[in-house]
Amino acid sequence: MSNRPNHSRVATEDESVDVLEPFRQYVSLERDVLVLSVAMFAFSLGFQMTGRYMGRYLSLLGATSLVIGLYGSFGNLIGAVYPYPGGALSDRIGSRTALTLFGFCSTIGFLFWVGAPDLPSFSGVPTWAWIFVGLLLVQAWKSFGLGATFAIVKQSVPPSKFAQGFASTETFRRTAFLIGPLVAASLIAAYEFELGFRYVLAVGAVFALLATLAQHVLYEASEDSLGKSFAGVSQIADDLKGMPAPLRPLLVGDTMVRFANGMVYVFVVLAVTEYLQVDATLPFVGYLGPEAFFGVLLAIEMAVALLTMLPVSKLAERIGLKPVVGIGFVVYAIFPALLVNAPANAGIVALLFAFSGLRFAGLPAHKALIVGPAGENAGGRVVGSYYLVRNTITIPSAAFGGWLYGIESTPLFGFAAVNGPILAFGLATVVGIAGTAYFLVFGQELDAYA
Repeated sequence: MSNRPNHSRVATEDESVDVLEPFRQYVSLERDVLVLSVAMFAFSLGFQMTGRYMGRYLSLLGATSLVIGLYGSFGNLIGAVYPYPGGALSDRIGSRTALTLFGFCSTIGFLFWVGAPDLPSFSGVPTWAWIFVGLLLVQAWKSFGLGATFAIVKQSVPPSKFAQGFASTETFRRTAFLIGPLVAASLIAAYEFELGFRYVLAVGAVFALLATLAQHVLYEASEDSLGKSFAGVSQIADDLKGMPAPLRPLLVGDTMVRFANGMVYVFVVLAVTEYLQVDATLPFVGYLGPEAFFGVLLAIEMAVALLTMLPVSKLAERIGLKPVVGIGFVVYAIFPALLVNAPANAGIVALLFAFSGLRFAGLPAHKALIVGPAGENAGGRVVGSYYLVRNTITIPSAAFGGWLYGIESTPLFGFAAVNGPILAFGLATVVGIAGTAYFLVFGQELDAYA
């Protein structure tokens, strides 16, 4: 990627927020970055249409809550492990070839998910095992999305505008997160979950294939350094030792919050569709069962995120990154307990998902706080080290949450017995609040925002 600065319009403090500014910034990017960004949009569309429903899909295929939790932990493991060998392979064969290879792997993974109910089981291996095989493949391209996003922003905007830069990338990418659930809700409402979700998976495969072909034809990698951002296993120890000191309190608090989120992430769909069993009748739409309504809830969550991300990133320039990140952590922390204790009322649950969307508003500031302390030409290694530690520690979170979720009823500290969902989501909130408190007490502000 070229190191030429991005000359797109940046609003001054006295200008009103322009909700289209992130898209204008993206259009002004150079061709290779823009192609990667469009591919990221298409893959994100496929991931968001499908990923949040996988807990329900696994349940339909006969998986227990512990198996669903293990699926989440398996995804965490892949997310922690893939970037390093992925970067090494990119260095060896070139990022254009590597991205094409990873894109085709993701496409095949979606097809495994589509066909899982019809694929044979061998020696007693259950049908849901094919979902794990598919995940190995689907995650291949996604392992590069993180590095691409950070590289785009690090090279395009000055340090004092990092939060706005990340708001642009997140707004562009998360527009797919808004569209995807609505597509899923439409297909599920039309065909019921068992068949409708397989159609959703098929659409995800089509988007993955189109994105792969587009990036292979259009992407010019002559100056691209994406693969070099993650240098390989031999440098991991040095990178960890060299992590900037200001990042350590953020890493501790973030890891605790993400562990809490990991405990419940794959079970949110079950909390809505099986535990609360929330359905709705919407104007101009009609009746939506719990599975279809869940797609609408995800769209509401992402709409709030998109509307607040850029204004909050601008607010960070006035009040600092730390308070904004702290607000996001608070939302992450308390949402699980609020959801699992909510009445089965469509309006109330919709408001809770709108509230949950505020956690994404702090994401650009969070990323700016990660990449800001990195030295020149070290951003990729710092980011890689940070996410390696965080993702590795949070690997068992979903399995732990699944074990708790499957508990039928247990007395808690001498009080009345609580069921598994209450226990899992409640404990997740406790862990999340502890991580938030640690960050607020010990976290440091980025100098450019002080």
